Amino acid sequence: MAEITKEMNIEDIINKYPEVSDVMIDAGLHCIGCAVAASESLENGGKAHGLSDEQIDDMVKKMNEKIKEKE
Repeated sequence: MAEITKEMNIEDIINKYPEVSDVMIDAGLHCIGCAVAASESLENGGKAHGLSDEQIDDMVKKMNEKIKEKE
């Protein structure tokens, strides 16, 4: 079973799991289509947008729940 981690590249996540984009947007991470998304990890992107470690972990958890629903 695939799982998203905070170390993963944002663009790779969106390309592989487009259904999680709304979770990212709800968390305040509007990286979809951003040039930086191609080279930035989910964790670094979250921190750049002012998210705490706890908020990033919560976002990753919600993203994984979303992809499990689809399986």
